[in-house]
Amino acid sequence: MKPTFSRFLLPLAATFFLLGGAQAQALKVGASAGVHADTMEAAAREARKQGLDVKVIEFTDWTTPNTALQAGDLDLNYFQHQAFLDNAIKERGYKFAVAGVGVLPNIGLFSHRIKKFEELKDGAKVAVASDPVNQGRGLSLLEKAGLIKLREGAGLRGSVNDIVANPRKLKFVEVEGPQLVRAIDDVDLAQGIPAHFVSAGKPQVASSGLLYTGVADQLFAIRFVTRQDNVNDPRVKKFVKVFQESKAVRDEISRLFGGDARLYSLPWLNQ
Repeated sequence: MKPTFSRFLLPLAATFFLLGGAQAQALKVGASAGVHADTMEAAAREARKQGLDVKVIEFTDWTTPNTALQAGDLDLNYFQHQAFLDNAIKERGYKFAVAGVGVLPNIGLFSHRIKKFEELKDGAKVAVASDPVNQGRGLSLLEKAGLIKLREGAGLRGSVNDIVANPRKLKFVEVEGPQLVRAIDDVDLAQGIPAHFVSAGKPQVASSGLLYTGVADQLFAIRFVTRQDNVNDPRVKKFVKVFQESKAVRDEISRLFGGDARLYSLPWLNQ
């Protein structure tokens, strides 16, 4: 009896599925719209050149990227720093793992009304992030500027309740993180994320900060986050490697941050 084509077709299809089918599936990466998503697109372009297909999915909130990852709709997300991730795991019980470290978006202190801290009047209004994860970072920067003193040990997790010295009687206004871009118009001094100003088409404001954080603030570097059962996926490891090592990606990061090295850090270069 002569062998038929169909007898060879099934084994061939099975072999293709086992050897190539899984690898042919695109790596799905979720990122918050703006600088983070644009950075992922740059890395995706470089990854495709190396044979790794990547699909970047943009999100406009800070909740859905984690629920989508947990549900298996994403393989990886890129939008949150370690403090935010720790809080999300505590509240939601996510079984997540960090697959790599990305860009550290520095924060700054901004004002349209003063050019130096000495000009800040008693009773001035100061805007800080309302969420506990980012408020401490802004207050620590205010302490570094010599404007306040925080309770011993409060550090980056401090809140307005941890202020033990406020010689200029500054009045603190708590504002949701994404709205700090607008708050600068209504207060004397505002905590802000330069990347948000760049995304809003205001790179000149991003570069006008009176003081910035730096690479020592590594807790707030954006993490590549995946599920615990997926952290050793070769595609995930390859994508993170492409991101961290590609000159084209670094050039794009610089462009997205207005070409101002004060606005971001690349912490993996210092590890």
